[in-house]
Amino acid sequence: MKLSKLFNKKEFVITGEVGPPKGTHMSEVLKEARFLRPCVDAINVTDNQSAVMRLGSLVVSAKIKEQGVEPIYQLTCRDRNRIAIQSDLLSASAMGIENVLCLTGDHIQLGDHFDAKAVFDLDSVQLINVVRGLNEGHDMMGNELAGKTDFYIGAVVNPGADPLELQVIKMEKKIEAGAQFFQTQAVYDVSLFEKFIRMVEGFNVPIMVGIIPLKSPGMARYMNQNVSGIQVPESMIKEIGSVDSNSRKKKSLEMTIKLINELKDMCQGVHIMPLGWWDLIPYIVKEFKEESKCYEETRKAIAS
Repeated sequence: MKLSKLFNKKEFVITGEVGPPKGTHMSEVLKEARFLRPCVDAINVTDNQSAVMRLGSLVVSAKIKEQGVEPIYQLTCRDRNRIAIQSDLLSASAMGIENVLCLTGDHIQLGDHFDAKAVFDLDSVQLINVVRGLNEGHDMMGNELAGKTDFYIGAVVNPGADPLELQVIKMEKKIEAGAQFFQTQAVYDVSLFEKFIRMVEGFNVPIMVGIIPLKSPGMARYMNQNVSGIQVPESMIKEIGSVDSNSRKKKSLEMTIKLINELKDMCQGVHIMPLGWWDLIPYIVKEFKEESKCYEETRKAIAS
């Protein structure tokens, strides 16, 4: 079912995420998509995540849609000018892709092509406005399209940003530009998310909380020091560190389910970014989706 319809029905929506390969071999990413298909309502396809050159999110989104997976096509402003962005959006629509997540994009210096020239012809708010215009049947210059798009427009927000007030102002601008749903940066601090939700009451758009299963104390401390807006409480760092490395996946699953339980009444869904631990998703989903068929169907997906 289309993502928009699920939100309209007040369903608790769960999405996953896959990253295209650095190369042309797609077997692994398609296997991940097949594995996740019975468990999630849609799957994000990242766009040169962390500014590392990879196979394009457009082709991977199209390929997983062929397998019956609802893709959320991620599109960043970093690598394309406005002509290329609009052309890629038209191409995505022509291939039946219905969801797009509009992003500014990570800085070039985070990636593997340090001498590349960042484009940033548009910012994320402008990109959202572009998608809305294509949905209305015209390009950025007002030229009429021979066939308009029908995207469900997504955006991102960071509940842990400091100052949070600026993030809320930008979120409001994104809604005014045409954003219809939001996925957040990873959240670990429930009190911070609760503060954010109080500040955006009345915005009347679905918000999906971002979840990254915690793998180790080192991962937590790295994110606290280097990833803007992520704050892992010391109590969680101690908890994941309380077991040996062989037991951490099981402990992480337990912690993730507990965290979602604490957050789920404040949001309309969760976006799970597994960072390689995509085999945890069926166990997570089972806790929050009634009559989940994840176990049975994922076994079939692995076998295929």
